[in-house]
Amino acid sequence: MNFDFSEEQRLLQKTARDFLSERCPLSVARGVLESDAAFDEPLWKGVAEMGWLGAAIPESFGGAGYGRLELALLAQELGRALAPLPFASSVYLVTEALLMAGSDAQKERYLPRLAAGELVGAFALSEGPGRSESDALQTTYREGRVRGCKIPVADAARAGIALVAVRDAESARLVLVDLSGEGVEVGALRSFDPSRPLGRIVLRDAPGELLGADGGDAALIEHLMDRAAVLMAFEQLGGAERAFELTRAYCLDRFAFGRPIASFQALKHRMVDCYAEIQLATANAYYGAWALESESRELASAACAARVAASEAFSLAAAEMIQMHGGVAFTWEYDCHLFYRRALALGLALGPASAWRERLVRQLEA
Repeated sequence: MNFDFSEEQRLLQKTARDFLSERCPLSVARGVLESDAAFDEPLWKGVAEMGWLGAAIPESFGGAGYGRLELALLAQELGRALAPLPFASSVYLVTEALLMAGSDAQKERYLPRLAAGELVGAFALSEGPGRSESDALQTTYREGRVRGCKIPVADAARAGIALVAVRDAESARLVLVDLSGEGVEVGALRSFDPSRPLGRIVLRDAPGELLGADGGDAALIEHLMDRAAVLMAFEQLGGAERAFELTRAYCLDRFAFGRPIASFQALKHRMVDCYAEIQLATANAYYGAWALESESRELASAACAARVAASEAFSLAAAEMIQMHGGVAFTWEYDCHLFYRRALALGLALGPASAWRERLVRQLEA
């Protein structure tokens, strides 16, 4: 079984890296972080023109018609660049949900606009601190109206549509809500990584439309999270690789006591630990991508493993980046804190790694 990517897929990845190297240096993420902007508008338009927002959308709905393997490689490059975009919310979650369970009318209405970047989607699951479980949802859906509060919601401030997890009389459901409609109040939250902002959505009898015929159930929500976890693992992997490369280059260039600090054994050991974690994350992410593309029954366990390994790799690489850069890493002018912020933000975006680890253990025991 070959888990590697094809030459055509690697060419797409190289094209993405070249594009982001030119259009998205780390100064772009810093610019969004230091401003009130929700994301970088010119970069979003450029990404849309490249066809990335519709990478997995069929051509009949205005997409590029690629598969999830290509989307995973694009996610990895966006992670390397720390791209300040609502890509994960709009593509990994809302677009994937529509492709999985949306009606033909919903696909025709939303997918072309999502692919063109005209519409930004947000996924509203969490309702406060702690873990978000579908059987504990307080947001309700009755007679076509949604009532409740979702907090935090990634990219809520700029989104035009939200995919909201709700409860009706029977089970958990997914509902599409127009955020510009009546009964909707969207507010910004202070977050650890302002380049990937969070918000609050308050719904007071807001009109809602069930995803597909019946809005799905808790199993659909869980499956959607698995799919997003694999794609986000690639984004985390890209960030970890870039942090490791920049740290290695700094250690080779920085001299102390007449020699590069990279020659000191204590730093060598720490770099090896980072490298090992990244390789482990790579293996798990590749396995997850295969399971996602092939619709394997092993997707749930593969997604858990990819999520845990990628979260740990990025967290370690970002933390060690600060430690091995020394005192300058704690200054605002150096970029180390950008990676540390993003590592923490992505590590909690779909629920903490501890929750995914527990779920993996339950699956293996079963």
